[in-house]
Amino acid sequence: MARPREYRFLTAWLLRAEQERVFDALWDSDSWPQWWPGVIEAVELEPGGADGIGRRGRYEWRSRIPYPVRFEIVATRVERPALLQGASSGDLEGIGRWRLSQQGAVTAVLYEWQVHSTKRWMRLLGPIADPVFRWNHDYVMRAGGEALAELLDAPLLASS
Repeated sequence: MARPREYRFLTAWLLRAEQERVFDALWDSDSWPQWWPGVIEAVELEPGGADGIGRRGRYEWRSRIPYPVRFEIVATRVERPALLQGASSGDLEGIGRWRLSQQGAVTAVLYEWQVHSTKRWMRLLGPIADPVFRWNHDYVMRAGGEALAELLDAPLLASS
């Protein structure tokens, strides 16, 4: 059996928007399918505690490459409005972390996604398909930054 493929992604967005508004849009993941291209499903399964820890959601993503990626995320750290962290299980297992900070009128958003694939076909094709998987992830995140800026009616100053 092929070994799991490890992926580490870092996405950065700079938006001319208040940090709290950006945080709230990211926290409201149930609404992602309405504005984020590629998000097919986002459903809260459990609300978690009053602080949000333990919140569990189910997600399905599909992008330029027409394969679905399905996983659940459980919130493990919530420090409003600066940090969201969760553990992923399903097609991708690992950790996702949103870090937000504001300087003046600009909010910096950093997203770290450290996961490994559990789908057999992804593990088998990984050695040759890694560049395509990475391109697909970058495409989804770039589209997300642009869509978030549009949702908040806030200029996206930079995206990487």
